[in-house]
Amino acid sequence: MWTAVIAVVGTLLGSVATHLFQRQTAERSAVLARAEQLRQERIAAYSAFAGALVDYRRGQNDRWHRAMEAPGSVAAEEARIDSYRLRSSAHQALIRVQLVCDDPQALDLAAAAFEVTNCMHEAPDETDRSQRSEQARETLSEFIGTAAPGVR
Repeated sequence: MWTAVIAVVGTLLGSVATHLFQRQTAERSAVLARAEQLRQERIAAYSAFAGALVDYRRGQNDRWHRAMEAPGSVAAEEARIDSYRLRSSAHQALIRVQLVCDDPQALDLAAAAFEVTNCMHEAPDETDRSQRSEQARETLSEFIGTAAPGVR
């Protein structure tokens, strides 16, 4: 009789231990899946932001050049309108970065890169425009360098 009791108790203990291990494994898998999903979302958001900001920077340079070459011309007006469209895309990408990034330094750099790019068309001369364009490129590179470790 004691043998049967020991067998039943052993079976129950084995079932409880198996259940606990399976639950712990499932919870660990869920945490890892969530972390990987967030990592993928960050990669997508950061790369979309970088691409949108590169396009916006190009548009701002184009806007400045068209305005300097022929102020008030059709080409200058088209470049200005295109820069608004590119700014909207870059701003949307910045918002997406703000939603998935938890690094305050990376967030500050993303906002700074957007703002520097946003002000490029206000440059009074070629030297200042070139400096602003380079500053925008460098600030974006700093953002990428700061954000990258979070997705590796």
